Amino acid sequence: MGEGVDEAGWDVEPGDEIEPVVQAVGRLLKVCREAAGVSVPELSEAMGYGEDMIRKIERGARIPRPEFLDRADQLLKAQGHLRAFMEDMKRARYPKKVRELAELEGRAVEMLLYGSHNIHGLLQTPEYTRTIFEMRQPALAEDVVERETAARMARKAVFEREPAPTLGFVQEQVTLERPYGGKMVLRRQLEHLLEVAQLRNVTLQVMPTDREEHAGAAGPIEVLKFADGTAIGRSEGAFNGRPVSSPKDLRILELCYGMIRAQALTPRESQAFIEQALGRL
Repeated sequence: MGEGVDEAGWDVEPGDEIEPVVQAVGRLLKVCREAAGVSVPELSEAMGYGEDMIRKIERGARIPRPEFLDRADQLLKAQGHLRAFMEDMKRARYPKKVRELAELEGRAVEMLLYGSHNIHGLLQTPEYTRTIFEMRQPALAEDVVERETAARMARKAVFEREPAPTLGFVQEQVTLERPYGGKMVLRRQLEHLLEVAQLRNVTLQVMPTDREEHAGAAGPIEVLKFADGTAIGRSEGAFNGRPVSSPKDLRILELCYGMIRAQALTPRESQAFIEQALGRL
């Protein structure tokens, strides 16, 4: 396995606040390697990664995968010092914007989510997500596709939280019919939607294309509410697309979202609609 295969980690984004931590891990790796009397070429051969990759990690320019640290800890007999940073590197490997979003979703007690172009990220299957990133133009590098897909899948931990947050999703009909990645990818995606819709803390609704009135014509909406009574929201069609947190601005987004839910199919009707769409594939 050479360094052309991006298995050891990802480059650090310039200016990212996790950069000092990654640099500290790199220095620790170098100290442990030298203390063990192991050269970079020797560690490279033992680990199965290119020498340049090892050096980049030691310089703090590369975020090592948790698995890399686990293996290096064993080889260098680091007594758990490298392994202690596995969780930090697990979080650091995702893009900054994704980490920030995951932190907000991890704190939210209620989420109001309306998607108009694609299935919402929290509802996507790995195959659907990968297809979304593979279609980006200009084309993304394979390691970027892998990183973004893994990051989006990690956000789905929100469904495993206790106590479970209340999640409300409204999806445009077209997002259930557009066969990104082919019919088999769409079939699995629709099956997954039906599975998620069975969760007691989830409400899933479909907005039919034939509606003559639509409060969501301006684009997607997201409102995340927290246990302390605060909230944050965003809509492409309001406030220039920037996040808002004032009660006045949030009330506008919630009013719009409430109208969208009222105009959409009921949860039971939506489930039947998805089942019919699945039957047509």
